[in-house]
Amino acid sequence: MQRYIRPLWILVWLALTITTGAGVWHWSYRAALDGLAERGRADLSLASDRLTAQLFRYRELAVVLARHPLMEGALDGSAYWRDVRSYVLSMADMTGADSIEVVAPSGAIVVALRGATFRPNPAALPLSRALTGSLGTAHAIGTASDGTPRRVFAFAAPVFDEASRVLGAVMVEIDVSGIEENWPGAAPAVIFSDDTGMVFVSNRSDLVMTNRSTGAGFPPYTEAQTGPHQIWTLNGGPYLPRRALHLARALPVIGMQAELLVDTASAERSALLQAAVAAGFLLVFGGVLLVISENRRALAGENQRLEARVAERTSELSEANTSLRREVAEREEAEAALKQAQAELVQAGKLSALGQMSAGISHELNQPLMAIGSFAENGLAFFDRGNTEAARANLGRISELARRMGRIIQNLRAFARQESGPISDVNLGHVVETALETTALKISEAGVTLNWHPPAHTVLVRGGEVRLGQVVVNLLSNAVDAMAASPEKRIEITLSETPDQILLSLRDTGPGIKEPERVFDPFYTTKEVGASEGMGLGLSISYGLVQSFGGAIRGENHPKGGAVFTLELRPARAEEDA
Repeated sequence: MQRYIRPLWILVWLALTITTGAGVWHWSYRAALDGLAERGRADLSLASDRLTAQLFRYRELAVVLARHPLMEGALDGSAYWRDVRSYVLSMADMTGADSIEVVAPSGAIVVALRGATFRPNPAALPLSRALTGSLGTAHAIGTASDGTPRRVFAFAAPVFDEASRVLGAVMVEIDVSGIEENWPGAAPAVIFSDDTGMVFVSNRSDLVMTNRSTGAGFPPYTEAQTGPHQIWTLNGGPYLPRRALHLARALPVIGMQAELLVDTASAERSALLQAAVAAGFLLVFGGVLLVISENRRALAGENQRLEARVAERTSELSEANTSLRREVAEREEAEAALKQAQAELVQAGKLSALGQMSAGISHELNQPLMAIGSFAENGLAFFDRGNTEAARANLGRISELARRMGRIIQNLRAFARQESGPISDVNLGHVVETALETTALKISEAGVTLNWHPPAHTVLVRGGEVRLGQVVVNLLSNAVDAMAASPEKRIEITLSETPDQILLSLRDTGPGIKEPERVFDPFYTTKEVGASEGMGLGLSISYGLVQSFGGAIRGENHPKGGAVFTLELRPARAEEDA
């Protein structure tokens, strides 16, 4: 039973493809016919307006001539025949009229230019309407001077006297072959036929004077209805389409019906192309599905074999997975312990630095305390003597010394605590000033000359104030220690700005860095044993702190001697742009 399923599905898919292609063709063909019909109606309207406009020029000519005083004089005998003929001839030459006649009510021709197709007969159109006071219009097939047939439109207008009585009529005739010569030949086939079905005017010469109703000379055709559209299938030679959309429009003002034949080949090609694309897509999609199904069948067999092997390995993998989980847990515990140890090590390094500065800190605090005591005793003495001004001055000095001690203690507390808050905008000049206050005694006792010019404006960078201050303190302390044996002891601090970053450089006049590439490695130090209590962690800690708020630090030897460390920090506005 399984072997019949696949061929059955293939047949069903082919039937679906054919049905879909036919549906797409029908829908596309109808849509294309709608577009052709819309454009065809515009072309038919344009051709109809062109013909009626050209014919009505001669109707207006008949009206203008009928109102001229010479026509009234020609009919009542008051005008010279030569004057009337000269005027009528000039009008015929200017307008291209084929024939102009002035006719009396009895049918007698008063003035005639060229041969008239409509013989003057008061009972025949268009004179019958003109002689009753209305405009007359008619068409007919006449005979030219060489004996060939000629298609003529005639317009007749009545001539009135001063009492509004009809004295006669003026009839103007025009050969329509002259109008057809100016029509574009590449346009769709247009025919204008009368009530009898005879094609009187057309832009296809082989259809002229044929009769669609009787079939005389008109190409045989069959009609079919596609929705609201009428489709003709005809054999009309190379100048008529084999299949055409037929459109019609009545023109009662000239007694004609206008018809247009629009070639449907473009609509058929468009519909066939879309149907082919849809069918091709379904065939390709079906082929892909067939290939996928075959692959799935092949994979199903292979999957059964693999499942057996997977079952064998499942138990082994479960045991290995359990072992890996235990190893991962152990590694996570070790990593947590390592992070804790690193944090404790960083704090130990900071406390070690505080220990090195403890003597200087005691000196810094002792001097203000002694001065405060002295000023307080003097202030009491001045109060006893009634010298309040001197006592107030001593109190001001005591207040200033107290603020100085507060700044020293605040800097030490900030340096000692662990900052973990988010980065923010930090005043880099204030950070440097604070670090210099913290290390002022160490710099003074070492005999180091400081070259630092604070910026004239506030320089804001992204970072943590405490962490950044710790880095600057560490760099200053290292610079002082490095210059212990140098004959010249000088620290230069420079601050420069670029559009993308702020650079803070600290240069010393010490021996320089022996291995610049290792200067930020943990436990790497060049200090002699016993020279200090440094553990080789200061620069490594500084490296991590600067990177924590998106900056960078580098150390290198200066060309003129000594070492220079540069901090690359992000300006505050760069964070705003981001």
